[in-house]
Amino acid sequence: MSTSCAALPNSVRLELFGNKSFSRLHHQRNRCRLRRRDFVLKGIVATGASAVASTVAADPSQAQGLEKLPFEPEGYNYWTWRDRKIHYVVEGEGFPIVLIHGFGASAFHWRYNIPELAKNYKVYALDLLGFGWSEKALIEYDALVWRDQVVDFMKEIVKEPAVLVGNSLGGFTALVSAASLQEQVKGVVLLNTAGQFGDASTATAESEEKVLQKFVLKPLKEIFQRIVLGFLFWQAKQPARIESVLKSVYINAANVDDYLINSITRPADDPNAGEVYYRLMTRFISNQRKYTLDSVLGQLSCPLLLVWGDLDPWVGPAKALRIKEFYQNTSLVSLQAGHCPHDEVPELVNKALLDWLSTITPAPSLQSL
Repeated sequence: MSTSCAALPNSVRLELFGNKSFSRLHHQRNRCRLRRRDFVLKGIVATGASAVASTVAADPSQAQGLEKLPFEPEGYNYWTWRDRKIHYVVEGEGFPIVLIHGFGASAFHWRYNIPELAKNYKVYALDLLGFGWSEKALIEYDALVWRDQVVDFMKEIVKEPAVLVGNSLGGFTALVSAASLQEQVKGVVLLNTAGQFGDASTATAESEEKVLQKFVLKPLKEIFQRIVLGFLFWQAKQPARIESVLKSVYINAANVDDYLINSITRPADDPNAGEVYYRLMTRFISNQRKYTLDSVLGQLSCPLLLVWGDLDPWVGPAKALRIKEFYQNTSLVSLQAGHCPHDEVPELVNKALLDWLSTITPAPSLQSL
């Protein structure tokens, strides 16, 4: 989600993906050679101590033969939340699992995971407000908006203890939601999650610049941003551009197909999509710094699983290791994949999820009793 990782402003790069060590790591890997406009494009597309430290290589034919969620142009199920229309998918029976997509994606991004997990569990996948088939509400977006949405979804739709699973932005949303639902969330799974650890020096620098930004730079910047982001949003929602961006974060791009591209382009045609995009790319990015991974993890009390694509050009393995070091009740599975391992190597992710779920949930054979 950057120009090149090195050229992307710190205020944006760090808000979504992590601290300075990660940007240095990826700069050394030289895996993030994208021009400035590609950061905006990725905003559309684009989750007792025990260590399961395994690294698995990706098979180019990994998704071959896996059952896939049928693509429904009008979506699956809808729920009214705070007078807003929210889309979600539900499949299977048993202990509930709630899947939360990343920035710019939708419930359909879990296409290869839902059918397999639903063989043993009741699987929900919802579209966060402003994304996918959910309403493109013209509100002030903040990490707590999606937290409140997931908390209410758990209370009103799921109605029983569950496990939260999230990729990228969905991972951070799962964390803040779990911190608010100590009794109802029995485990959290993060796939290349967004969010950053607190950095006191960054906070000091920001406070020194606050007055200048508020009264001088912000008004001018907002006018410029509307013009530039408006043009780039139009450009970014073109199918060929979305395909190009997706392929830049999938190490094996075999699963970047029309099904995935359509699940992104259709919601982008909503009349409010451009304004929502502007608000997300400007206001949400700056607001997210109030919520750090260390502060949220400090409130967590359930088991945590990290399923990490180690070749991710945005969020590398150093972040997973730091989370595991900070939060002791963590298991880690490392995969040779990019930012969206659940769609790139779904067979490996499904196995990692099912193996871990079997240790914290009732046996599938007992769930129907």
